[in-house]
Amino acid sequence: MRRPVILCAVLAAAAVATALAACGSSASQRITAVSATTRARWTPAVRITRVLDLAGPRSDGTIVLAAAKRVALLSPAGVVQPFARGPAGYVNPGGEEPYIALSNPQRVAGADCSFGRDTLYVLRLQKGPGVTAVDAHGEVHPFASLPGNGLENGIAFDTTGRFGHRLLVTATAGASTTVYAIDCHGSVSTVTSRAPKAEGGIAVAPASFGRFAGDLIAPDENSGRIWAISPGGRSSLLADSGLAHGGDIGVESAGFAPAGFGPSSSALVADRRTPGNPHPGDDALLRIEGPELIAAGVRAGDLLVATEGGAQTDAIRCGRASCRVRHVADGPAIAHLEGHILFTGPRAPGT
Repeated sequence: MRRPVILCAVLAAAAVATALAACGSSASQRITAVSATTRARWTPAVRITRVLDLAGPRSDGTIVLAAAKRVALLSPAGVVQPFARGPAGYVNPGGEEPYIALSNPQRVAGADCSFGRDTLYVLRLQKGPGVTAVDAHGEVHPFASLPGNGLENGIAFDTTGRFGHRLLVTATAGASTTVYAIDCHGSVSTVTSRAPKAEGGIAVAPASFGRFAGDLIAPDENSGRIWAISPGGRSSLLADSGLAHGGDIGVESAGFAPAGFGPSSSALVADRRTPGNPHPGDDALLRIEGPELIAAGVRAGDLLVATEGGAQTDAIRCGRASCRVRHVADGPAIAHLEGHILFTGPRAPGT
């Protein structure tokens, strides 16, 4: 059983490589805040109207985009291609933030099936809350229905396996979040209905992520905190980002640098234009190239979290007894981030 995380403080950025004093018992989590010697910068890579989220890459190397109530594909060369536009194609039935996740084809524990390769799963926020599937050919299929107790606001596949390789969806009502686990038949089970408030680019931690390996990681923009939710439903405070927080301001997007992360990689995130907002966005995919992230201290297995307003970005690295938080990047002040942070392979879109 996990023990609650005890967070004593977040150190000022100038306190380079200074560890927090022990707080509580020897089993308590410790947080170290460090300052990157060099900070990276998110810059516009591809202009896309009303871009909301991204997922992939697919087996053909393309990235799936959710934008302007539709889905599209982004080629490795940076070309946006229409997708799922036929009679059986996809149109958002309503709701501002239908986030997406691309299938994990690993076999689902206890379900005698696996998710289809290159199938996209989209939050369905209206006309029957749940999840809609868009297959590799761009045809829409009903997949799963949810109780509708709260706003669906996060979706991710369990690629590590502690949730049985199921699709995970979060829905928040008031100060509580419900986590659903959905198998490849569309059968829904509830992991917990008492997780802390969270939303946005949720992700499952890799096996290298210390005591939180395999947990669902969920940011809370209002507090700036990052939560880890175990397959048993226990919620633990992973870290306080130390970044600006509040509605439409705080940590929104998250993603893990994959095992193959290196100089030929890059990170991408959606910057959606939101008129009238203090951070109005720019309708673009923002990008940081691998060498910049490496210079800022990012390594394979690190968790990147970024604020909705201004794209301030931390990298978090966790071991068995401690986590380290490093401020590694910033974005344009106008940036309005949504959804997941996605890492690409050797060839970066737009190049």
